[in-house]
Amino acid sequence: MTLLHKIPVFLGLASAVGSVLADPTKSKPISNPDDENDTPLPVVIWHGLGDTFSAEGLQSVGALVEKVNPGTLVYYVRLDESPSNDRTATFYGNVTEQIAKVCDDLAAHPILSTAPAIDAVGFSQGGQFLRGYIERCNFPPVRSLVTFGSQHNGIVDYKACSAADWLCKGAMALLHGNTWSSWVQSRLVPAQYFRDPQDLDSYLEYSNFLADINNEREVKNETYAKNIEKLENFVMYIFENDTTVIPKETGWFEEVNGTEITPLRARKLYSEDWIGLRALDRKGGLQFKTTPGEHMRISDEVLEDTFAEFFGPFKKAASKDDERSDEL
Repeated sequence: MTLLHKIPVFLGLASAVGSVLADPTKSKPISNPDDENDTPLPVVIWHGLGDTFSAEGLQSVGALVEKVNPGTLVYYVRLDESPSNDRTATFYGNVTEQIAKVCDDLAAHPILSTAPAIDAVGFSQGGQFLRGYIERCNFPPVRSLVTFGSQHNGIVDYKACSAADWLCKGAMALLHGNTWSSWVQSRLVPAQYFRDPQDLDSYLEYSNFLADINNEREVKNETYAKNIEKLENFVMYIFENDTTVIPKETGWFEEVNGTEITPLRARKLYSEDWIGLRALDRKGGLQFKTTPGEHMRISDEVLEDTFAEFFGPFKKAASKDDERSDEL
């Protein structure tokens, strides 16, 4: 019988296996012939709001990664060594600073930093944070990025707090009451990927995180597009019955303004290739997928199929490139 995982919403990064001092400014190409063997690439998992690196559901996902590709090093990024503080950091903190910490942690890891590449999976908000990691530092470089129910084009609302979750309720009250204040934008995590299509001027002026990594401001960061284009695969899942993330289509970078929905490929973000999605799409690396159910209701079958297709040994990337060349 297939088990059904329910992973808490608002996911953020997960844990560190260990760390040593290293130079995060070094760069490493994804291709390295010496590493083309049967050893699977390490997998980084980023959890989200209301979750923690030690959560049973997240650990079970890591176990599936290892089941599908035996020998995989699974790295759960944590924003604090305390599970309780790690959970709090998914609600309160500066996302720019959090991503910088993760960049340092991964670059300093003795195994991840020496791998030819890594694979990554982000749940809910962990997905856009991993994308931020790729755009801003990407060392070690990510080969395939998989996101489930993420908010790549932002949110206009959330419906996720349980009756007794006062930490969540306090965050949502701030989100709805003072979204664009400098205090909220530097301290409340969900506010930093809030985006209302009917008030883009405020978003472009005050957004601490999303407006930057989506390259929506007049001055573009060319590195962001170059780093996304280097991916082998960017796999974006949305949940068919998601009523937690509003709008759910944000997981595919779609623009939802009232009842009007503009697909990614019809947006300037794509046509002008602000973050490299068009270039990645043209080489067959952009994947749009759906899965049944509510937010973060993911079956073992979906997870295992995904990990089998997109994760595993480094040489899988070379094999896929050869197949594409043959087709051309």
